[in-house]
Amino acid sequence: MRALVTGLVLWAALSGCSRKQERPAEAESSSSVSASTKADAPGAILFLSADLRGYLGPCGCSENMRGGIARAAAQLQEARKGALPVLYVDGGDGLFGSPTLKPDQVPQEERKARALAEAMKRMGLAVRAVGELDDTRGADFRRGLGLPELEAGGEKVLNAGARKVGVVSASDAAGLKQAAAKARAGGASFVVGLFHGTVEDAQRAAATPELGVDLVLATHTASEFDGEQNKLTRDAVPVVALQSKGRSLLRVDLAYGSKPGRFTLQKTAEDSEKEAASIDRRLELLDKEINLPGVDPQLKSLKQQKREELVARRQALLTAPVAATGDTDSFSLRFVPLESTLPSDPDAQAVVNAYDADVGKMNLEWAKAHGQDCPAPEKGQAAFVGSAACAECHAESFPVWEASKHHEAWKTLETVGKQFHLNCTGCHVTGWEKPGGVCRLDKVAGRESVGCESCHGPGSLHVADPSPDNITAKPGASVCVTCHNRENSPHFDFAAYVPKILGPGHGQPPAVKRGP
Repeated sequence: MRALVTGLVLWAALSGCSRKQERPAEAESSSSVSASTKADAPGAILFLSADLRGYLGPCGCSENMRGGIARAAAQLQEARKGALPVLYVDGGDGLFGSPTLKPDQVPQEERKARALAEAMKRMGLAVRAVGELDDTRGADFRRGLGLPELEAGGEKVLNAGARKVGVVSASDAAGLKQAAAKARAGGASFVVGLFHGTVEDAQRAAATPELGVDLVLATHTASEFDGEQNKLTRDAVPVVALQSKGRSLLRVDLAYGSKPGRFTLQKTAEDSEKEAASIDRRLELLDKEINLPGVDPQLKSLKQQKREELVARRQALLTAPVAATGDTDSFSLRFVPLESTLPSDPDAQAVVNAYDADVGKMNLEWAKAHGQDCPAPEKGQAAFVGSAACAECHAESFPVWEASKHHEAWKTLETVGKQFHLNCTGCHVTGWEKPGGVCRLDKVAGRESVGCESCHGPGSLHVADPSPDNITAKPGASVCVTCHNRENSPHFDFAAYVPKILGPGHGQPPAVKRGP
């Protein structure tokens, strides 16, 4: 009996070990089938980003702002649910927004770069080029992020179903041509050129005979605000420039015919592109109306619903499957604007949320340990004194200001936990980083929100000797656009916005007091 029991126990143990060993084999077999299926796929989908300039997402100062790494990630994840392989490629200049940083910006910007790198890894980044904005903190910092990089003049060949895709990086035509030849030699049927230069420079390079590249993506803009629109030129070699700061992706659908050969740009996709462009124009008009100060809430809600319908219609156009139109290999190009109503990928959003939670604490701690007060104004120049100092003589102006969004500017940051984000502080604090103003996050008390001096200038001289000559009595549009710029307030119209901050005693005659 003891021998029988021992035998049964041994048999059960061996059986259990056998089953445990079988499970990984089953999983591997399933994975192999899936990989095999995609290896023979009759096409592939490429998603390209470029010129992110250190943006995890839009600032949120206006409604319906495009962009966000989490929205981009959701587009890739949705595409990966299909039968075609999906590749993600980045053109570079994404980790930082400026080639130099002030000391107080370093902790925040390094943390942001790490968050961007982590999000890209979770998105399955295949390869990315390198631009000078990636090296703001040095090449060692960049390499330490562990991203799959492509140096200038380099090439990488990627499996893309039944074909291979080559990705090359260069800053001139000769570099593109040389790298493309290597990619072709490595088996690439379709070659994407990541061109570190403006769209105009890229067009000149693309005109080079026998370039060997099927598509050129201009990955760099000359200035911060040069990349406001998506651009596509339909030359012999198409050239694309993406809206900067992560506001749009480029989707490239490859369709493989029965006779492998040089890829041609599909003409059948032009109708969809025209319809998408028409929707874009309608969305632009709606956004302007929705963001107009004082718009009727009910009308605003109706317009927002219409906007969501248009976004859904355009999204259907941009994600519809593309098939080969004949025996030859072909491709189509579609811009994917990352609208505010599109979903966000939970994993990528978790990365963004962790950044938001960390960076405010980091910045405040840095200010306490290393912060320095603003320099005093030069002799004879005014200093900032705070809005309370204005109340003694201008009490009639305060009800108008207190009813405006300027008065709530600091609270809007507190609501979303960004009151210590250096990207936001400058337009939500009075006198930020100006002589006689406030230069430390731990000393903003009394300077919160957009106060009197944000528009009228520092008031110490005016308080001491009230005169129209030592204050800006009627600020013009040039004052407003320092914050209401194309990024933070893309629909700003001086003539339409200014009346919303005027009232009796503040730009208009005081109300007449009548007797009983």
